Formats: sequence, C-alpha cells, structure tokens
Amino acid sequence: MKLRVRATKIGKVRFTSHRDAARMWERALRRAGLPVAVTEGFTPRSKISFGLALPTGAESIAEYVDIELQRGVAAADVDLETLPERLSEALPNGFDVLVADQREPGIESLQEAVTSCTWELWSPLLAAEDHLDACRLLESTELVLDRERKGKRSADDVRPMILDMRPNPTGDRLIADLVTIGRALRPGELAELAYPNIDARDVRALRTHQWLDHDGKRREVLHLPADVEARTLAVLA
Repeated sequence: MKLRVRATKIGKVRFTSHRDAARMWERALRRAGLPVAVTEGFTPRSKISFGLALPTGAESIAEYVDIELQRGVAAADVDLETLPERLSEALPNGFDVLVADQREPGIESLQEAVTSCTWELWSPLLAAEDHLDACRLLESTELVLDRERKGKRSADDVRPMILDMRPNPTGDRLIADLVTIGRALRPGELAELAYPNIDARDVRALRTHQWLDHDGKRREVLHLPADVEARTLAVLA
C-alpha cells in the first residue's frame, strides 16, 4: 500500500535544503509509528519519494510525499483522517501535513506527472503597479535569460515556460503559472525578469499548487478541503 500526503513548508524551514527536509520526514515517520517499508542492503532507507524539489528559500502549501508501507499493511490499518495531525506533530514547525490519501497503484511518479505549478511572488519593496507591469511579460514573444547549470552558462528563451501571470485579488502579489517540463523556470529567475529594479533575493515565493494534465484539463494532485485551505491561508495572511 502506498500513501500520498500534501504538506506545507513555510516560515524559517524554507531555508532547509531538500536533502535535509527528506531526513526530517524520515524521522517524523518513525516518530509517528507509521509502518514504512525500507530498502534492502547494508544501509536500508525508508521507501519515500518526493515531488518536484522546492528551491531553497521558497515556501509552499503544495508539497507532496509518497510513502510506501510495509507488505501486508491494508487500507483499513491506516486512519487517513488522523494521519495528517499525527505527522504534523512529529515534524518541525513549518512542516504541516494538510491531507493524506491512498495512492492509486500504477500511476506515474510526481516527477513525471506534474506539468505545471502555480506560484505567488511578493515583496515589501513592490507595489501593485509593479505586479501589473510584470504581467506585460506575457506580451513578449521571446524572453532570453542568462542561466547557469553545472558550471556552464547559456542564453535560454524562457517565454514558453510562462503559462499565465496576473495580480492576486488584493493586488499585493503576483500569481504565475509556470511549466515544469524540461528545464523549468525557477521563481527566482522569474523575479529577475519581472522586477528588474530590485534584487530578486528580496522577492518571496510561495508555491500554492502542483498540477496534473488530465484529458486536456489541469487537475490538482491532492485537492484541499475548504476548511483546511482556509486555515492554511489564514496562517499566511
């Protein structure tokens, strides 16, 4: 049996690396007493896998972890309603499990299945007009960005990686839908393009959704119940 959980990574833990966060999850699963399957060999590890890596410094209310349970554990043996609370109590502050569900057998891994993510960008140095100006990037047919990967620099056209941009209802944040297939555009890179007059490191980024393509329409990996979503957004307000 495999589980899939949706969690947050907000506050100071946003500076925790992906590798360190994985270790925290392994310890939390042991503390919560979940019968997680382990790999064979001299250094057995818990059979857990993560969705798309979150850039260090970014926050999220849409992080996903797939957990494989030991052979023989049935769905009736796991209380999915209380599992989010149990795991949240075992995790450091800033990591909170919002919802848990059974993962259907045979479906793709999140690394393969997620096609786009929704981000929110904001900064005390930015006004509503700055976010409106940023949306004009959509009018460009080409956006060339100088990027570095594995010590090599290249000039890439990142315009196809931006699906949509718009201000949030209150105008104090920019909402952007970014493609995840191929060499994805990071929120920090988008901030460089969107706000050329400030340091991109002064722009905060929050991942709010990870999307799957289902019959030509996008679908969220795990949808949040309305009450859970309201509580989560209240913490971020």
